[in-house]
Amino acid sequence: MIRYLKQGKPAQQKAEFNAQVRDTVEQIIHAIEQRGEAAVREYSEKFDHWNPASLRLSTEEIQGCIDSLSPQAIEDIKFAQAQIRRFAQIQLLSMRDVEVETLPGVVLGHKNIPVNSVGCYIPGGKYPLLASAHMSVLTAKVAGVKRVIACAPPFDGKPSPEIIAAMALAGADEIYVMGGVQGVAAMALGTEHIAPVDMIVGPGNAYVAEAKRQLYGRVGIDLFAGPTETMVICDDTVDAELVAVDLLGQAEHGPTSPAFCVTTSTRIAEELPAAIQNVLARLDTAPIASVAWRDYGEIILCDTDEEMLAESERICSEHVQVMTRDPDWFLARMTNYGGLFLGHRTNVSYGDKVIGTNHTLPTMGAGRYTGGLWVGKFIKTHTYQRVLTDEASVAIGEVCSRLCALEHFSGHKEQADIRVRRLKQAL
Repeated sequence: MIRYLKQGKPAQQKAEFNAQVRDTVEQIIHAIEQRGEAAVREYSEKFDHWNPASLRLSTEEIQGCIDSLSPQAIEDIKFAQAQIRRFAQIQLLSMRDVEVETLPGVVLGHKNIPVNSVGCYIPGGKYPLLASAHMSVLTAKVAGVKRVIACAPPFDGKPSPEIIAAMALAGADEIYVMGGVQGVAAMALGTEHIAPVDMIVGPGNAYVAEAKRQLYGRVGIDLFAGPTETMVICDDTVDAELVAVDLLGQAEHGPTSPAFCVTTSTRIAEELPAAIQNVLARLDTAPIASVAWRDYGEIILCDTDEEMLAESERICSEHVQVMTRDPDWFLARMTNYGGLFLGHRTNVSYGDKVIGTNHTLPTMGAGRYTGGLWVGKFIKTHTYQRVLTDEASVAIGEVCSRLCALEHFSGHKEQADIRVRRLKQAL
């Protein structure tokens, strides 16, 4: 039996919040469509108190940010980027062009072609999330994208040196300091000084996720990556403190970040509330993480692994950490999640920052139909065909003509018929 010992806010309250977000985002996008950079600057001043002479950083400003960091910080950024680059390159090798003769004289194929331009949004208003630069800019470059631009909001009233350095070291072609909806919309729609891109990628808060949703169609997007979600699936092989740390380590992203404990351990379920409070006492981010846990934290007690699996599949969390006797049992059976973290030796933070898998993952149940950001997201697979012989064209054309007649498409039918008539004469 599944028991819900602690539940988050009801769906109605979430829907009301989402409606308010939707209206705000729509107004900002419309203003930028109508007034371009003037509107971008207006919202930048309003939300970030930021309105410099140029929203784009110069080469000298970028180098100044890099030079301001310690050698250890630069070394660590380069180490993380090396892991992410290596895994992205391996993933790229899994994609290949194909060409095959499916019938005598009929050749079909596909080519994998990188998107021409991408805009990467790097969150940084609350925390300087430099890791997002690795995940988006660097992965796009591995995919072969020709123009990769990136933007992030100011941090503490100025460009974040850590984010700017990570963007530059990852290979960004243009770097802008602008945040939120106005940053996403400026890259997608273009302004007087920013050429529009073909695709927007990167995580963000609910407003950034909604901006991507509203802009989708005019530009491509990676996925709907809204407020961070995390789930810990565990049994009595671990303790409540470890579970609390792993839940709060993601809840600190924002006050609307859901955190789920799904467990078969009555001990963990009973001890977790106190463990949460003990861990919060040692976190600087407790004012945010505590609100997320209070409003969106859940404790779900199950009798069996099968029940834990069912709850995980139903919730479809962005991050799912499995700390049980046999994590691979879940790996073999789970289908709905963003990223999976197996065993007590790893955790979501490793994936967020350094280990090599991408941390931009589907939220809000999107893991039911898409995976996370990876090198393949930046690549379009386009098909082509050629017919090598008259005989092959006639054979295909005669079938095509009959099928078009069934659909009452006379124009389509004539495309086939004219070739059959002409080419049959030469046979």
